[in-house]
Amino acid sequence: MGPDAVFGDLVIAGPGSVPRWRNRPVDTDSRRRTVVALLVPAIVAIAGPARAQIELSGSWAARNHEDALERGAGPYAVDYTGLPLSDDGRAKALSFSASQLATIERQCGLYPPHYLVLGPFGMKIWNETDPVSGETIAWKVGAWEDRAPLVIWMDGRPHPSANAPHEQTGFTTGRWEGDTLVTRTTHIKAGVIRRNGAPNGDRATIAMHFIPNDDLLTVLTFIDDPDYLTEPEVITKTFQLGTAPIRPIGPPCVPVFEGASGDVPHHLPGENPFIGELTGLYGIPSGAVLGGAETMYPEYRGRLREGFVRPERCVRNCGAPPR
Repeated sequence: MGPDAVFGDLVIAGPGSVPRWRNRPVDTDSRRRTVVALLVPAIVAIAGPARAQIELSGSWAARNHEDALERGAGPYAVDYTGLPLSDDGRAKALSFSASQLATIERQCGLYPPHYLVLGPFGMKIWNETDPVSGETIAWKVGAWEDRAPLVIWMDGRPHPSANAPHEQTGFTTGRWEGDTLVTRTTHIKAGVIRRNGAPNGDRATIAMHFIPNDDLLTVLTFIDDPDYLTEPEVITKTFQLGTAPIRPIGPPCVPVFEGASGDVPHHLPGENPFIGELTGLYGIPSGAVLGGAETMYPEYRGRLREGFVRPERCVRNCGAPPR
């Protein structure tokens, strides 16, 4: 045991000893305040550094240089390239008609939480704190007109039962891994992982990694779906901290009659009229257009050589003209 440590009139002989005062009458309240003020910082320092956390609050502008077509005007009607669709997922995607969105009951159907990285918009983030401890108990990402708010619970609460109701916002928990916020979302509703109808089911789960780098924030997203995907779908999107405020809510969605009939627009098996669109425009073989896990990897290029016929010129979505 080392020598006594002296803090004014407080003497600590060593680990396990009882602090004692010298030259002072006993004052219980004063003693309690002094022990808290002196020992708590020491205990925290001995215990080691606190968990790394990053300030995420602010307005984050979208940087849509990745997948610009999908996040802008939208993908082609049948373009599932690079998606690990299962046979069921492909069949459901091919039955989709964008005219479904004109029906009254579907106009205000919100996208799933992963639309945060699929859509074109920025995001507003703020934290909710415990009124007593001041600890962050949740991070909140504001809503848009077509996406519900995202609440990331940080207080250790468990995910609901598998039989609990599914909501448009899902149920999300988070934890810090160094400077990265890692989240897990369950209990989402069925939706799409691409705006042309490539589907996700209601058993899908979402893992997001919020990765900061100076004024940039990259959100790396993994979508696991036992019904419509054979492998995880991986998506990234980068945001930049801005000074222009982003509203935490979007404008209200008001359904109106758009001239749709009482039927639900759809395509029957084998009757999707857009299945040859990319083949005609760019010469991409239909096997690649229809997706599947094998189309995600570089080795698939070797299988395209025989079926690829390069068009004479690009007529649509050709990018900037050469200088």
